Amino acid sequence: MFRLLPALLMVFLLPLAHAADDEVTLPMKAVRLGQHSYFVQGLSGAASSENQGFMSNAGFVVTREGVVVFDALASPPLAKKLISLIREITDQPISHVIVSHYHADHFYGLQEFKALGATIWAHGLAEGQTRSEDAALRLQQRKEALFPWVDEKTRLLEADHFIGGDIDFVVGGVHFALRHVGPAHSAEDLAMMVKEDGVLYAGDLVFRGRVPFVGDADSRSWIAALDKLIALEPKVLVPGHGPASRDARADLVFTRDYLVFLREQMGRAVRDFVPFDEAYEKTDWSKYRAMPAFNEANRVNAYNQYLRLEQEMVE
Repeated sequence: MFRLLPALLMVFLLPLAHAADDEVTLPMKAVRLGQHSYFVQGLSGAASSENQGFMSNAGFVVTREGVVVFDALASPPLAKKLISLIREITDQPISHVIVSHYHADHFYGLQEFKALGATIWAHGLAEGQTRSEDAALRLQQRKEALFPWVDEKTRLLEADHFIGGDIDFVVGGVHFALRHVGPAHSAEDLAMMVKEDGVLYAGDLVFRGRVPFVGDADSRSWIAALDKLIALEPKVLVPGHGPASRDARADLVFTRDYLVFLREQMGRAVRDFVPFDEAYEKTDWSKYRAMPAFNEANRVNAYNQYLRLEQEMVE
């Protein structure tokens, strides 16, 4: 009987240990950007056990009738921590969650907000993405990379309300401009402007302070989307990754000009039938070479845009 006690004790303690492991232990700070607007800044690097998946930004806007959240972070425990920060500032209900796009680091925390009664909004082009084979494969990968923060209890939630284009709405006297700016980083990209504060939540259209990951995205549409955001004349920019900017125009223009340069250089090579390796080596990348993520992203960006521009030529 007494020999069984240690084993029985372990059985009872295991759920408690797992619960403790689920909690995010990394610091998360709500930074105020305007009278109503806040954001939390993720850590650098890819999602891993070291950063517990906290590698993207999220924002929230406090009004007298509710809180509007922009993105839900990369796991339910991260979302719980964000909710606790919101509760330190206001007891107003969380009324809306806007999903900038359906990449794992931006929406895996949705179930925590849904449990509080929030309505989830996304662009219509995201409809069905959580039921795709790619979504299932990504969830399995995240369970392996981010256990126990992403596990069998993590659910991929679709939006309650899909929008078809640009809309303006008001919550608690605060005016919001929601803009469809895809296809760019993704087909369904949304950005949100808080008009009273001049704060723009741009999602992954802007990777501030580093070379963006472009991959095979539609760079032509991405450039047009950035021009659309520049025209909003924001005072403060919250990118999908990295610190907020109080020189919003400069950061929007930098990302746009990088994409323009990428298209110009690779486009010229395609038109002149220059092989990619030769074109890449001859291109002057000095303006970007010293920036974070250049080695990881730039050649991949250039190669994928070279292929895209070849396709554009025959369309």
